[in-house]
Amino acid sequence: MNLPNKLTVSRFALTVVFLCVIFSRVPYHETIALVVFCAASLTDYFDGKIARRDKLITNFGILMDPLADKILVCSAFISFVNRGHLPEHAWMPAWMAVVVVARELAITGLRMLAASKNVVLAAERYGKHKTISQIVAIISVLVLASYSQWGWLGQLFGLRLIVDVPWILWFTELSKWVAVGLTIMSGSIYLWRNRQIYLDDM
Repeated sequence: MNLPNKLTVSRFALTVVFLCVIFSRVPYHETIALVVFCAASLTDYFDGKIARRDKLITNFGILMDPLADKILVCSAFISFVNRGHLPEHAWMPAWMAVVVVARELAITGLRMLAASKNVVLAAERYGKHKTISQIVAIISVLVLASYSQWGWLGQLFGLRLIVDVPWILWFTELSKWVAVGLTIMSGSIYLWRNRQIYLDDM
């Protein structure tokens, strides 16, 4: 197994660790979950970079790399639902998680249908932007949940710069809406551009 594929497999393992930590009661579990998620996100960056640089692209990587991304992101969004002290301050509204998971399932189903017809659907630019926005949103949520544990460093995230609330609060809300917006847009564009694949079977 080459290095990029090892990094991809490690992302599956880090997703399990992330979920175990986020649902645990260990001290500073939000901060630990943040570190684990950042590590998993870095494997996503480096596996693709190394595979392209060293020409180590394999069928395993083509299939499992995007799957590992989807499982990591969907696991995070689902784990955030109903977390928080009050419903109005939940880490993630349930409908946002539903949108993200539904989009990923729909695109995965389309790719499986295309593969059955010997058609390979490549990732598009909008999909990459969507993934980046989702990762930013997840990291923002985890920072918001944990920055109070960081002492003087955490105080930087609690600064009130534009409005009378910590900047990380409004940045997190903005990042969630951007992520959901790009999720819907990228999924719609992908389904529309490849509509002939599923319309032929309807």
